[in-house]
Amino acid sequence: MDLESVKKFLERGGYESENASVDGLPLRFFDLFIMQGIKVDLIEPGRIICTMEVPPRLLNSGNILHGGATASIVDLVSSAVIFTVGRVNTGVSIEINISYLDAAFVNEPIEIEAKALRIGKAVAVISVELRKKSTGKIIAQGRHTKYLPVSKM
Repeated sequence: MDLESVKKFLERGGYESENASVDGLPLRFFDLFIMQGIKVDLIEPGRIICTMEVPPRLLNSGNILHGGATASIVDLVSSAVIFTVGRVNTGVSIEINISYLDAAFVNEPIEIEAKALRIGKAVAVISVELRKKSTGKIIAQGRHTKYLPVSKM
């Protein structure tokens, strides 16, 4: 996938709008639910920087960015990094870990930076950092390891 296509992939929540639905929800509802509102600020092979304002739909009962939403952001943005190096499939998760270091509040601008640490023939490892846009303070750090399908040459 070329870099412009990866940018569109992220900013549109993963997929072009689709008319088909299940139970009245669009296909791939989850990706759209998490990623709606993301803006790609920088994209290059092996690296993506995005920003978004924390929307009310992603808050937990304490009115801060939900840990599960954070994990999903790590998952989806790190997967998109794999596309930036020309892979056509992002594979499946082997391991994902996240350290939660601070809170993000509703409408707070955050920055998400994902960097490929290694994208090999069968395994990719990507680091992701979520930061407060105003101060640079780290909200969460994640690492995502994925098994990549071996392409036949």
